[in-house]
Amino acid sequence: MSENGIISRINGPIVDVKNLAGAGMYEVVEVGREKLIGEVIRVLGDRTTVQTYEDTAGLKPGDPVERTGAPLSVYLGPGLLGNIYDGIQRPLADISALTGVYLKRGQKVPPLPIEKLWPVKVLAHKGDRVGAGQIIATVQETELVEHRIMTPPDVSGEVVEAAEDGQYPISQVICRVKTDGGDAREVTMVQVWPARRPRPTRGRLGFDMPLVTGQRIIDTFFPLGRGGAAAIPGGFGTGKTMTQHALAKWSDAQIIVYIGCGERGNEMTDVLTEFPKLIDPRTGRPLMERTVLVANTSNMPVAAREVSIYTGITIAEYFRDMGYDVAVMADSTSRWAEALRELAGRLEEMPAEEGFPAYLATRLAQFYERAGRFTTLGGASSSVSVIGAVSPPGGDFAEPVTQHTRRFIRCFWALDSALAYARHYPAINWLTSYSEYTGDVTAWWNEIDPDWSSMRTEALDLLQRENRLQQIVKLVGADVLPESQRLILFAAEVIKTGFLQQSAFDKVDMFSSPQKQAKLLRAMLTFSRRATHLVSRGVPLAQIRALPSIQAMVRAKSTVPNDQPEKLDELARTMAQDMDRLEREFAK
Repeated sequence: MSENGIISRINGPIVDVKNLAGAGMYEVVEVGREKLIGEVIRVLGDRTTVQTYEDTAGLKPGDPVERTGAPLSVYLGPGLLGNIYDGIQRPLADISALTGVYLKRGQKVPPLPIEKLWPVKVLAHKGDRVGAGQIIATVQETELVEHRIMTPPDVSGEVVEAAEDGQYPISQVICRVKTDGGDAREVTMVQVWPARRPRPTRGRLGFDMPLVTGQRIIDTFFPLGRGGAAAIPGGFGTGKTMTQHALAKWSDAQIIVYIGCGERGNEMTDVLTEFPKLIDPRTGRPLMERTVLVANTSNMPVAAREVSIYTGITIAEYFRDMGYDVAVMADSTSRWAEALRELAGRLEEMPAEEGFPAYLATRLAQFYERAGRFTTLGGASSSVSVIGAVSPPGGDFAEPVTQHTRRFIRCFWALDSALAYARHYPAINWLTSYSEYTGDVTAWWNEIDPDWSSMRTEALDLLQRENRLQQIVKLVGADVLPESQRLILFAAEVIKTGFLQQSAFDKVDMFSSPQKQAKLLRAMLTFSRRATHLVSRGVPLAQIRALPSIQAMVRAKSTVPNDQPEKLDELARTMAQDMDRLEREFAK
């Protein structure tokens, strides 16, 4: 590019540069003699402010800063799946092979394997007309995922030359396109896309189906529409990361992008060591074959933490454009917001509530609004679902990050420390959580069970009545309550233990199909209604509790496999017979 700039001031990751002529906002620059990666974040006359994505130790005023002329961009192509990147898409495994366990400053490694040969099947032929985002070739990237090579969003026209099927590196020209403007464009297997700019689509679609997670409290009580946005707020130790692990493993998303944003190093290490060992339960293949990890721990440069969520969401949008349903796990957006706060402080910007910058809400909106279900440029229907963990200090949901997040998401899974300490997992509080996707997915659920909506409402009402009674119990004890109210406590306990509580270590219980969820909830609500009738007829609650079929119903989550939901019908019939017999005995 043109003349270099000169460092005039250094404040942590913030570097002031003089005479960087022609630099534009969000342009990538190379800072110092080690060519550290940085990004322009402010231009004021001949003074440019740069945030560096690497440790600035050793930099000094007078060191050169060189422009690249391009914004911070993500390289998209075969080789993404199974890879582990840092916040600016440097492949950590490749860097480790070169430098050992520590990242070397200024280390530049290609994000995608440039020498590896991929088996390419070319779909475009000479003379074909191709549009933006059209699939022109396929690569079997892993056993689970077919990587679809697309024309870039700004390329459409006539194919004037196309490659043959064969083994090629990612730099191979798949086809040459004469655009409508008369230019000749070469299309390879790689696209380079600015991380902060959403990839274009034809339009948004409605949320007419849920993202099935296999977690009963989520799917049945607080469903997430496919392509929706959800938040998992909770204090330390409430299970945010483990819940996201379960969603990554069991949700019916085809691609998983996991962003470890500012988490503790030892916790992120557990993720990086456990994920490669996880087996996809549907295929028996390693889960990493359809997963991309972005790791940026709390002790890594703060600016890279800020950009890591944009790197992850751009990768997700790329797979969405291929026609896949993608789930993004961001853990956690609170650490990302703290990075924003630190950078804003070093820039001497006026702080807003709790020291966060005034544009915190805008940045959160820009992230969550990239979720959605879309019609892609290529004509496919696909989605990006975003699930962001929030770590409010002290579990205070009134703090700014949680409150602003609630403005831009429609599904709120509030984790409760009391449930977590009681070993009730997932520790999602059914009284403070909510989902605004319920109406959107009701038609889908009605095909599973036409009474789904009414059963869900009845169960939540029962749990709310139980909560009100618990306030009385804490004051005077349960023994003073009449049998009808003690039955409410027992029926709610059946639902909490037999339905809402779910073990990630039980091979049967770790995933529950929608069919099993509906039948199990129906059985429990039928029990509640029949038991209410029996108690009104004078049958002691102790006699009802002692029925073997009731205990079998509570254990059914672990004893009835997903592929045998008819066993729940048999259990419901047995329970009905037991209660009929009990009613006859007391009618005599």
